Amino acid sequence: MSSTTPTPPQASLTERRKAETRMAIARAAAGLFVRHGLRATRAEDIAQAAGIAPRTFYRYFATKEEAVAPLYGAGAQRWAEAVRAAPADVSVLRALEHGVRHTLTPGAGVSASSWEWVRTLLRLAEANPSLRRVWAEVCQASERTLGEVLAERGTGTGTAAGDDNVAAAPEPRFTAAVASAAVRTALEGWAEGDGPVEGPGSPAELALRNLRALRDFPWEA
Repeated sequence: MSSTTPTPPQASLTERRKAETRMAIARAAAGLFVRHGLRATRAEDIAQAAGIAPRTFYRYFATKEEAVAPLYGAGAQRWAEAVRAAPADVSVLRALEHGVRHTLTPGAGVSASSWEWVRTLLRLAEANPSLRRVWAEVCQASERTLGEVLAERGTGTGTAAGDDNVAAAPEPRFTAAVASAAVRTALEGWAEGDGPVEGPGSPAELALRNLRALRDFPWEA
């Protein structure tokens, strides 16, 4: 007689605790970067602000710049999940617009007060090569995730049957890269200036404008 051993519930609990610790460190790092600047902030300062020992900090992150990756990543994940949650019967472009509205509208994805933190962190990424690398890696990972979401929606399935004049839709990964670039450049452009968090010139409005400029892109076959 044989039996299978169930996965211990403790395993998933441990992973959740690790994720919570990573996010707590990320928030502490972001707060210090915003208040004191990147150069003046040490990994030890972040550890103290997060209520952990420095050795614990280095179990999770190799550098102080990497500490904000979970915050960058959380926003990217919300964007992909919002696109996934769009109604199945809408076009890819409408699904992407749905994702923008549900991610970049203050109060929907990030609170209005937190958007100034977003602006500062993006400015810091532009000015610091190490932090810019972290931002770029998060954006690349987000493209892969969005590509999977678009593949689920049937994006990039080929040419229309019997019509040689209809161009094939690009592969989902390429489509995701185009869509992600539209949103990323909107965020970065907004962060460079002093635009509002809502209305004309806001991240959501700039991202939607970029997507509208791509309305002739073959989002789907």
